[in-house]
Amino acid sequence: MGFKCGIVGLPNVGKSTLFNALSNSSNAEAANYPFCTIEPNVGIVPVPDPRLDALSEIVNPEKVQPAVVQIVDIAGLVKGASKGEGLGNQFLANIRECEAILHVLRCFEDPNIIHVETSVDPVRDKEIIDTELQLKDLETVEKRLQKAQKNAKSGDKPALREVEVVALYKSHLEKGLNARTLDISPEDKALVEDMSLLTDKAVLYVCNVDEKGMHGNEFTKRVEEAVQNEKAKVFLVSASMESEIAQLETVEERKEFLEAAGLSEPGLHVLIREAYDLLQLKTYFTAGKKEVRAWTIHSGMKAPQAASVIHTDFEKGFIRAEVIKYKDYIEYKSEQAVKDAGKFAVQGKDYVVEDGDIMHFRFNV
Repeated sequence: MGFKCGIVGLPNVGKSTLFNALSNSSNAEAANYPFCTIEPNVGIVPVPDPRLDALSEIVNPEKVQPAVVQIVDIAGLVKGASKGEGLGNQFLANIRECEAILHVLRCFEDPNIIHVETSVDPVRDKEIIDTELQLKDLETVEKRLQKAQKNAKSGDKPALREVEVVALYKSHLEKGLNARTLDISPEDKALVEDMSLLTDKAVLYVCNVDEKGMHGNEFTKRVEEAVQNEKAKVFLVSASMESEIAQLETVEERKEFLEAAGLSEPGLHVLIREAYDLLQLKTYFTAGKKEVRAWTIHSGMKAPQAASVIHTDFEKGFIRAEVIKYKDYIEYKSEQAVKDAGKFAVQGKDYVVEDGDIMHFRFNV
């Protein structure tokens, strides 16, 4: 299991530059004009995890397989996208397929890079995108409300409740608020989850800064203030710097560049981990001579569901899970040594997998 993130924003805010850096490719044309990305570019990005490297050093496997993220670079949205402006319908459909949104906001001044709105104002840019997504969500909600009202004529209680819940979303969106900020119970939310509202998706606001703004500037402060009541995170990154790092050929060159910039690791590594945290994703590992591999699961998954990520038969025929904690594996250096130390655990179907667990599943189909 990986997950899909869509990079959105106005034209010329640094989306394609960020995508190129993430995917370490030049598939997306980063040009100084709007709509240089007509079809969404898709990149498969490995999730950086030092724990995978540490396990590999101990096991010395034939193959190492990190978890991956699917990144979709969606062409720049503009005012009127919800009504089809700028190929808006196509782009909004691409967003709907994503689990999370990386909303890129330009937070730097540069007279050599044009801005579609003629000036740099990340809060205004955010509101333009928000409005287009909210308008599209309103279309979805209004259609659902009409359907729910018809079903509720019979007096069916669940149908009546659905009408009330959908009406809450409609009122909220009409106030210019994103669906994710609506305070609603998990039970009510489950009634309408299949609407897949665009503004209900997890979002990470990515402030694209220049080198001087790496620790924040007046633009990033305004963004942080604007989103403080949203269920969202703000992350600062210099897309141009990350692009330079990605183009360096050797580990030594990248290390020297990072040290010169006062960084311990590329910002994109942290960005991917932030996106993981935003979606409440966890990682467990399998470790053997043939392969050491990272697997992505949702927080709270029990052992059988976590096993199904490898193969559905593992869940169907689940017998037990053999579990070693990451810190114990690192300390004792082998499965046998962990067993000898009494740190080896056998867990049943109710075990909730923890981040960093090294798992081995027993099953019979």
